[in-house]
Amino acid sequence: QVQLVESGGGLVQSGGSLRLSCAASGRAFSNYVMGWFRQAPGKERSFVGAISWIGGGTAYADSVKGRFIISRDNVQNTAYLQMNRLKPEDTAVYYCAAGLYGSISQPQASYNYWGQGTQVTVSS
Repeated sequence: QVQLVESGGGLVQSGGSLRLSCAASGRAFSNYVMGWFRQAPGKERSFVGAISWIGGGTAYADSVKGRFIISRDNVQNTAYLQMNRLKPEDTAVYYCAAGLYGSISQPQASYNYWGQGTQVTVSS
């Protein structure tokens, strides 16, 4: 069992930055691919990016590529989402998810555990 807790959300002006954290409890954090997803009001939850459980490979949605960076600290059992040059369209609830021995390209349904989400609001 893995529990995920996101933090770091808030209100920021367009062009600003935020860093989200996803703290994991439980064993073998390093064996999980960590994904970030977001859900804007009235929209389905969508993929933001993911980081591999081995090798540190990453994948990003086109909408955030070049602005967002995913990292992880397997000692601190924490994944991060650094969000730069934020836009109003980035406003959403952001979720982290963990998939055991997963792939950075796996679908949402393949993730085993989800956090409760943290709100990010970008004002124009």
